[in-house]
Amino acid sequence: MDTLKQLRDELTFEYTVTKKFFDNYPEKNNNYAPHEKSMKMIDLVTHIASIFGWPVVMLDTSELDISEADQTEKVENKMQLKALLEKEYKASISALEVAAESDLEPRWGLTMKGEKLMEWTKYGAIRHALDQITHHRAQLGVYYRLLDIPVPASYGPSADDQNF
Repeated sequence: MDTLKQLRDELTFEYTVTKKFFDNYPEKNNNYAPHEKSMKMIDLVTHIASIFGWPVVMLDTSELDISEADQTEKVENKMQLKALLEKEYKASISALEVAAESDLEPRWGLTMKGEKLMEWTKYGAIRHALDQITHHRAQLGVYYRLLDIPVPASYGPSADDQNF
């Protein structure tokens, strides 16, 4: 089994679906949040785009302290959002293309001010990143539904997009 190819294929699938969501992104609603505890929509989509770059960080480091992590590029419009997604996706695909299967075995941790929050193998960390993309894109789908913006199909048809 070629684990790296599987990860590249999964990342590419998530990228393709996310591009469809970003094609429908309504710039006029950048500051929309469905609840006071919710992220603003521009912050949510920026976070989704940035997750596509996490595999590079995971392959190149042994941990990330989120209290010290650089902030993601600030985007203000759909063009910048799509450019960030493209940049992060390409960087991760490139990193996965040159990685060896053995690069997926070491441990990788997420910390906050030195306190370990979570730890996986690098493979597990990258899988978790893929899960985070799905999780946050589903949140975006709720925002879209509440704003009456068409929700693209993801893993099957949606009420707005009957394509598989």
